[in-house]
Amino acid sequence: MIGVYGGTFDPIHFGHLRTALEVKEVFGLEQMRLIPCALPAHKTSPDTAPEKRLAMLALAIQNQQGLMIDRRELDRTGVSYMVDTLQSIRNEIADQSLLLVMGTDAFHSITSWHRWKNLFDYAHIVVMTRPNAGPSLSPPLSGWLNAKSTQNKKDLANKPAGCLFFQPVTQLDISATAIREIIATNKNPNYLLPNKVIDYIKQHKLYTCHKN
Repeated sequence: MIGVYGGTFDPIHFGHLRTALEVKEVFGLEQMRLIPCALPAHKTSPDTAPEKRLAMLALAIQNQQGLMIDRRELDRTGVSYMVDTLQSIRNEIADQSLLLVMGTDAFHSITSWHRWKNLFDYAHIVVMTRPNAGPSLSPPLSGWLNAKSTQNKKDLANKPAGCLFFQPVTQLDISATAIREIIATNKNPNYLLPNKVIDYIKQHKLYTCHKN
């Protein structure tokens, strides 16, 4: 099985890394692909240059077996729609099981995603929840999504796509927005992200008052 975890990663932090590692281990993934977004559809485009966000991501996952970078959204022109990303991966992996991993906030806004129902044509969706928090489906969608929901991990391994699964993970309350604000106000971001990433940010003077 292959996992897909998208985001702007501006910057990558321990909240991203811990959840990516846990999901990889829970499902025994061969790969967890971290996919930096080039042009987000639902948020302001990052000020940080794509190659710098990519460099920070590479530093963060050094020597971590099974976590890898997939840069296809950075190499593709236009808005970074996840459905296009999943379709392109599906074309490469044939009938192998593919898991799209997302947080609860992203899941609750999924109906605003481009061609969101087609996501299930290419991948399973794994929603990361807090421990002891039950699945949460919005009323208008509950019937449609309940038909895809499963509590059996084997369903995700036995099918290439099409299931919805809720997985509790350790959710560290860390925000990339807060990290950027900490750095911009000359405060210390230690223990929020890897030291190698902090060193890179300092070296390139990222998240200061100047554009990156």
